[in-house]
Amino acid sequence: MGRRGPRIPDFDLDFGVDFSFDHTLSFDFDRERTRHRVVALVVSLVVGLFVTWLAVDLFAFHSVNDDEGVYLTQAAMLLEGKVFLYPGALADAVRPWFFVVEETTSAPGGVQMYSKYSPVVPALFALGLAVGLPNLVLGAVAAANAALVYTLTADVFDRETGVVAAALLVLSPLFLLTSATFLAYAPATMLNLAFAVCYVRAARRDSSGYAVVAGALVGLAFFARPYTAVLFALPFIAHSLWALASAWQAGTGWPVFRRYVAIALPGLAFVGLTLAYNAVVTGDALTFPYIAFAPLDGIGFGRRAILGYDIMFTPAVGVETSIEALRLLVTRWGPMGWLGTVAAVVGVGLTAQRWWRHQTGRSLRGRDRRRYHGLGGRERAFSELSDDALAAILLGIFVSVFVGNAFFWGTHNGLRNGLIDLLGPFYHFDALVPLAAFGAAGILGFARVLRRLAHRRFSASEARGVVFSVLLVSALVAGGVTLDAASDPYEENHLRTENLAATYEPIIEAGFEDPPLTPSVPAVGAGGANDGDDETKALVFHPDPYGDWSAHPFQTLRNDPGFDGPVVYAIDDGPEQDFTVLDATNRTPYRFTYRGTWTGAVDPVEPELTRLEVLSGDRVDATTTLGTPDGSNTVSVRVEAGGEYARYDVPMGETRTVEWDITSDGVRVTNYPRAAGPDRVPIPAGASEATLLVTYVGDFGETVTYRQTVSVERRGDDVRVLWPPETRVCRLTTDCGTEGEWVGPDGEYLPGVSVETNATATA
Repeated sequence: MGRRGPRIPDFDLDFGVDFSFDHTLSFDFDRERTRHRVVALVVSLVVGLFVTWLAVDLFAFHSVNDDEGVYLTQAAMLLEGKVFLYPGALADAVRPWFFVVEETTSAPGGVQMYSKYSPVVPALFALGLAVGLPNLVLGAVAAANAALVYTLTADVFDRETGVVAAALLVLSPLFLLTSATFLAYAPATMLNLAFAVCYVRAARRDSSGYAVVAGALVGLAFFARPYTAVLFALPFIAHSLWALASAWQAGTGWPVFRRYVAIALPGLAFVGLTLAYNAVVTGDALTFPYIAFAPLDGIGFGRRAILGYDIMFTPAVGVETSIEALRLLVTRWGPMGWLGTVAAVVGVGLTAQRWWRHQTGRSLRGRDRRRYHGLGGRERAFSELSDDALAAILLGIFVSVFVGNAFFWGTHNGLRNGLIDLLGPFYHFDALVPLAAFGAAGILGFARVLRRLAHRRFSASEARGVVFSVLLVSALVAGGVTLDAASDPYEENHLRTENLAATYEPIIEAGFEDPPLTPSVPAVGAGGANDGDDETKALVFHPDPYGDWSAHPFQTLRNDPGFDGPVVYAIDDGPEQDFTVLDATNRTPYRFTYRGTWTGAVDPVEPELTRLEVLSGDRVDATTTLGTPDGSNTVSVRVEAGGEYARYDVPMGETRTVEWDITSDGVRVTNYPRAAGPDRVPIPAGASEATLLVTYVGDFGETVTYRQTVSVERRGDDVRVLWPPETRVCRLTTDCGTEGEWVGPDGEYLPGVSVETNATATA
């Protein structure tokens, strides 16, 4: 729509002097429109490029919100035309984070998995995966959001305000950090904004075409994130009902009714598509996948639960959570932090003043007067959706987002688990739109009043200097406030990225994937998980500090949808599962582990990738040579298997070599006399573990225990052993977690600690 001049009123300053003047344009209207559009395009591109840079640099291994891996896995599935994963025997070892597991006889292997999320946003990410540049999609979405904010703000105010609103997005930590992640919030806002822009054009141009597109977009937004779309659409629904009632009273109800039907029908069609998708994946049209995953993870108050965590979500908790989210948004995470909020409040005040002037007829000139009284042909459309009505809708979005999210416990979870501290109140991402629009209105209103006052008190050249100086100081203050708001989350995310980079370093150096740690483009004719030619491919067992989930927390270690890529990542969860995975994949096995406690990449760990070998025969002979920790006086050796143990007498020395063997009859130490227990500690049939423990004791009773655990499978008279064993060096206990993991001679251990081990199998 054309915007000939500014439609933000200046402050109503009554100094007894008439401040009003006509803005005579020195160039034609088309040139001004083109100039603003070019500037808006440049701003949008800058926003997109900056977000792309953040995605590549700050989130090189993704954020610690592991939902990113869910969306990217689903995107890779869509590229292969899959809604379900069919892991077969691998199901327990490769279940991705936030995927529902369903046993069904109709699925290959009897098991199928599906994501708790809708496929709309993954389909968008799939476009980037298809060309090997997924981060460009994030930049494109950010640029589109900036362009749409410009367009919508220009419809409410003017193009100049639209440009400033788009630029304000790059000053919002919430917009930048959330847009740079593979999450659904920014894409959902893009769909909502596109709907809003088309809705405005449908109303103001009386266009059925725009109405149909608007309906399709809001329906697609509903398919992507139903509750988010409903909250965004509520102010538009309220306006449409008001417009219909007004049109019926004026006797023009049928044309308006037909237009809103044109919006409603495509929207309802996508609602039907959403329900059809539900029916396909969950078996019930009214059961959304996220409800199938966690039945108590929904909207409303009462008991809410997901994955073992539950609370009684009361209205008081909902209100308290929403107030905290509001505080975070308006003080730190919105455009320019608290200063942007002040500007937005000023913008709302100026908009209210404009509305009052329109109601009273003050300060309206010809074109504006016709527009706001519905006179003069095409301008009549503005009586249905005036600038003031659209401003009210924009303000309504802000209210709807916060009131609506008070009924959803997701923000409470985000505050509890620290994700909002790192990425901002992302459930309220849509609230950035009114903040940016009204903030831009407040900034330009301030600038115009400043210009008028300067020209009143100074000469033209002096006035320009005064205006420039004040605006420069204001920009510096705004920049300082923005940097202060963004610095903490940026540094915290950067810290985690550095630690993730160090964690993944052994896998990157191994070069399993080309390029490493990226979703591979589906290959034509790729074999299945059981193809014989997979011996040249890798199988990487990885730890599961957050439970039995793949890609959680190591979401960069994602499997291809067919589990047939260059590497399969499997959870290291005991001998039975390990041997099942080995037999199902027929790949070269590795063990990925780390020394330290996993703290969500807050603290660094020492990673290690170890090539494994399956030793098979009637006996496996092993040798373990261990260094004596400084200050040790005595040593004991013990083997355990199947709930039984044997202990051996061992003399002290600088190093200690233990020879032990494993057969179908059991495990024993062969080079030291037995002090207690059976001659051979029996091994149960099937898969189990055998453990060698060598404990050193110091002067004051302090202990250091070397603990080596191997996965063993007994098959008749033969055994299979996964070698080398997992080795841990434990202080003051004989059994410890990853904080005692042996990660090779370069790790940080007590003085004197060393480990060497080897084994051979005999037929």
